Amino acid sequence: MPGSAGAPAVAVRRLGLVLGDQLSFDLALLTALDPAQDVLLLAEVAEEAGYVPHHPQKIALIFSAMRHFAEALRERGWRVHYVRLDDAANTGSLVGELRRWATRLAAGEVHVSECGEWRLEQALRDAGLPLVWHADRRFLCGRAEFAAWARGKKQLRMEYFYREMRRKSGLLLNGDGTPVGGAWNFDADNRKALPRAVKAPLVAHFPPDAITREVLELVAARFSHHYGTLERFDYPVTHAEAEALWAHFLDFALPAFGDYQDAMASGEPFLFHARISAALNIGLLDLRRLCADVEAAYWAGRVPLNAAEGFIRQLIGWREYVRGIYWLHMPDYAARNAFGNTRALPEFYWTGQTRMQCMRQAIGQTLEHAYAHHIQRLMVTGNFALLAGIAPQQVCDWYLAVYLDAFDWVELPNTLGMVMHADGGYLGSKPYCASGQYIKRMSDYCAGCAYKVAESTGEQACPFNALYWHFLMRHQDRLGANQRLGMVYKNLARMPEARRQALWQRGEQLLARLDAGQAL
Repeated sequence: MPGSAGAPAVAVRRLGLVLGDQLSFDLALLTALDPAQDVLLLAEVAEEAGYVPHHPQKIALIFSAMRHFAEALRERGWRVHYVRLDDAANTGSLVGELRRWATRLAAGEVHVSECGEWRLEQALRDAGLPLVWHADRRFLCGRAEFAAWARGKKQLRMEYFYREMRRKSGLLLNGDGTPVGGAWNFDADNRKALPRAVKAPLVAHFPPDAITREVLELVAARFSHHYGTLERFDYPVTHAEAEALWAHFLDFALPAFGDYQDAMASGEPFLFHARISAALNIGLLDLRRLCADVEAAYWAGRVPLNAAEGFIRQLIGWREYVRGIYWLHMPDYAARNAFGNTRALPEFYWTGQTRMQCMRQAIGQTLEHAYAHHIQRLMVTGNFALLAGIAPQQVCDWYLAVYLDAFDWVELPNTLGMVMHADGGYLGSKPYCASGQYIKRMSDYCAGCAYKVAESTGEQACPFNALYWHFLMRHQDRLGANQRLGMVYKNLARMPEARRQALWQRGEQLLARLDAGQAL
């Protein structure tokens, strides 16, 4: 790809900035600008690649997708200035590059789209440039629309927002506006464990081309100190590849997705999941198209309702909901810590070196693929962090760093609100806490573990068990009145005092080991 450091200074009317998570031909600023007289800027910068230790595969995905997108824009007639990470004149930040190129091109206007991170958007707003902002139309619900929906509500619930999005989109509705199947939500039909006889479909692979190989060499040289490996990188980096991955999911995985979307299995990192969240989040796929394809598959009789509804709910329900909460409450939301957690994130979150098989599986595949599906994130690594009282900001930084699809607007509310319950129940009505019995029910992890899931006290007992009861006991003042935890606290009240004390002591011992830097 030709560099741009030696390009002559030419005055342009308007300069458009395209970010690495905005690689969509339908971007609003592309509609507003004119290829005949305006110029686009894309820049790889050290600040965005390193403000947390992003997984090398995440950096490689974004840089490669950006380079491919720049070439595609040129083929469509756009003039594109592309700044590589190793360009000699690279200032190292997006604000620096935007100032440099706005000055160099004498741009009268600088067009930008709503960012995916409050941090970056504020930095751009404070840059002192003649900015023209565009809404991010890739989402079904805009920021102002969500704020209007939330206005006057003391507590928000995704289920009611999701119903509004179903009505707005018309997805899976009967002619009279009622939901297909007689219910809005079939979540109860999305919780089956994976039977031994059921095998996941083969995984779609996308071998690196010349551009991607060049990026992989760059990332290996510059970010070898970041956790995670580049060896297994085979994600789609173009719109065509992302479409191929999506077609593979529709044909081979979506029919069983509804039943087994919460299942976990050793050595099976992907199961029936689409793996398209990263491509969607950076603009290689279109939300409305995905939902329309899933709905069409249901009407054609190719997939059951619990699969179609479950997938659509994740996209127009939960995904849009957490984005709305993010922009409604940032920046204060990021500092919330309802439980007052201060414990440091254990080192084994970065290495996977733990005797807990479930954690080793989830973290190990994260290091290898920059991927884990939502139940592994919520009920394994997230559940442990919640029970152990890890500082939520450290947990959020870890999730943002290690996952390919993690951008602040989607990662922060999911982690701080759903995983850590650090917003005090604003995003979700109860903490997603569970003992080892949940992991046993939904996976085969316990069979290969050094600990015994049937035991709660003693050196061989599953750490999740005692930590679960320890968490409930130490936060009973806050959680005891939660209706959704009523049965759990009744069970705790009926427990013999000696049993309670044994669980408490085991929990204290485990937490002391974490504080001493030991890997459980």
